[in-house]
Amino acid sequence: MSNEQYKIETMALQAGYEPGNGEPRVLPICQSTTFKYSSCEELGDLFDLKTSGHFYSRLSNPTVAAVEDKIAAMEGGVGALCTSSGQAASFLSIFNIASCGQNIVASSTIYGGTTNLLAVTLKRMGIEVRFVTPDLSDEEIEAQIDENTRLVFGETIANPVLKVFDIERYAKIAHRHGIPLVVDNTFATPVLCRPIEFGADIVIHSTTKYMDGHATVVGGVVVDSGKFDWAASGKFPELTTPDDSYHGIVYTEAFGNAAYITKARVQLMRDLGMVPQPMTTFLLNMGLETLPLRIARHSENALAVAKWLEADPRIAWVNYPGLESSPDRKLAEKYLPNGCSGVISFGVKGGRDAASAFMGRLKLAKLVIHVADARTSILHPASTTHRQLTDDQLRDAGVSPDLCRLSVGIENVEDIIADIDQAL
Repeated sequence: MSNEQYKIETMALQAGYEPGNGEPRVLPICQSTTFKYSSCEELGDLFDLKTSGHFYSRLSNPTVAAVEDKIAAMEGGVGALCTSSGQAASFLSIFNIASCGQNIVASSTIYGGTTNLLAVTLKRMGIEVRFVTPDLSDEEIEAQIDENTRLVFGETIANPVLKVFDIERYAKIAHRHGIPLVVDNTFATPVLCRPIEFGADIVIHSTTKYMDGHATVVGGVVVDSGKFDWAASGKFPELTTPDDSYHGIVYTEAFGNAAYITKARVQLMRDLGMVPQPMTTFLLNMGLETLPLRIARHSENALAVAKWLEADPRIAWVNYPGLESSPDRKLAEKYLPNGCSGVISFGVKGGRDAASAFMGRLKLAKLVIHVADARTSILHPASTTHRQLTDDQLRDAGVSPDLCRLSVGIENVEDIIADIDQAL
């Protein structure tokens, strides 16, 4: 069977690396920056993109390539590119097809660091972001799209407000205007949702989160679905006209449905150097192997904790897509039928001061600037990850002053609930 025919649990273990006779059963760490060839002609063909192979680890490395192939298989894409961080993946996914004088449309309910990347850093580069709130009508969203719009961007499960992104709806809107949909699938992972199956064209992750799963290595990845027709769109000369830096190569002609991910690698990774390390991706692969087991436990525990919080009179409100009371329940049933990951947002009665006091009393759950790993953790986004946002941006993102972001781990759920109870 091919990787594509395996179930996601099998792909998490088997995809990407196939040892030959006498070779390591476990993916080896190729801790080398460079690779030997016999002739200048062979290296010249590699530099001209006439042949494939590893010649310098800024562009490709056997360990990194195996992990990229695994993630591409798990997401159902034609190729993937690992990066040094999730932020690098977000930037690269946009900058690969958008440039000065153009704009993108993005959901307002996304991670605060991504909001800052789009609204501040990309703005300095001449790329405008137009934020839309999820409850807008199709017509209101499409009113933000013009001839200079290059993509639509959203998160499957928004961090930290946990708004479920209507992937199919936004994909149809984007495609009506000849532009791709980019989806950050970090919280859901391909185990709980595969956005490409619902029309997404590009999928990104902060692999630092559930994919690694142990808070050990920072990383990101961009996955190309291979389904968007860049030539037919007529809006992406970066892919459909000659690239002078490679003697006039045209990516759509030379690489077909892998044009986007190839350009991202050989042009942007070459020039910007957002390169992951072999050891980093080796550790990421270890996390990927147990991802299906862990994300199921995260989701099971989180639902139990969310139900407990919802019933506790000391809690002002609870938001978790898996709850029957969630306004996104129907979207969760469609896109996340097997679980909604381990992140819950809620407010403690008494507001910001009460939330702060509650966090200070927790013992098992730790107050850390992280989310989505094996251990239970908690954070106050308004004063940490989202503190760079204005009051208006916080409101649009759905981040209230009392919002607590609880990342439920894979410990015994009774211990997690007991810790919350004693802290309250």
